[in-house]
Amino acid sequence: MVGLITGASSGIGLATAEVLAGHGHKVYAVSRTGKAKDGSVCEGVTHIKGDILDYPFMRDLVRSVFEREGSFGFLVNNAGISIKKRAEDVTEEEFELVMRTNVHAPYHLSCICYPYLKKEEGKGRIINIASMSSYLGFELVAPYCVSKGAIAALSRALAVEWAADNITVNNIVPGWFPSELSRQVMDEERRQKILARMPLHSFGDPRDIGETAAFLLSDAARYMTGADYPVDGGALAFGY
Repeated sequence: MVGLITGASSGIGLATAEVLAGHGHKVYAVSRTGKAKDGSVCEGVTHIKGDILDYPFMRDLVRSVFEREGSFGFLVNNAGISIKKRAEDVTEEEFELVMRTNVHAPYHLSCICYPYLKKEEGKGRIINIASMSSYLGFELVAPYCVSKGAIAALSRALAVEWAADNITVNNIVPGWFPSELSRQVMDEERRQKILARMPLHSFGDPRDIGETAAFLLSDAARYMTGADYPVDGGALAFGY
């Protein structure tokens, strides 16, 4: 299957791109750097420098991939940003940037990919990377929580609306993984609190997200849509 993943220069995005390539998929990885930040090269992953908020560019990119490959079967909306501030200190511009990146872009990219995904033999697939903050409140990242709640709702809405158009839409819900984004919002005190809050008491391997994405692209998931798939060490299940 041929498709696109956003925010794939490092962390979860890069690991997911490489895992999908390992499963035989051809992955076009879009990021601001246009390359893997660690310098790695993976057969089956083509890195492209681009801005996911530049919709004319993204529209041309998706069309060119379809024309080159003869198919376009999946979109993984992974790119995201956060701002670590108390809610009352977040500026309007900062809030809007988080919304544009984390909500507007996945919405518009899904619509850009729609006419190609519905032509895919079998099923076209959209995978949105949600978050535990889609369902839980976290301090100092209120805009991020808002945006990820919206992504969870977007997936359900598109899953229902596009069910008759040969497209499935699902959420992967990561827990805490080593990533640039998590490092931005985690000091040592918070790190210990987070580890204590997970039944498995360990951070995940970003490749775990890639393997879940590979499952959602497989024939085994052709009857699954509008669902959430937590990969979180049991954190969402944990009580007190």
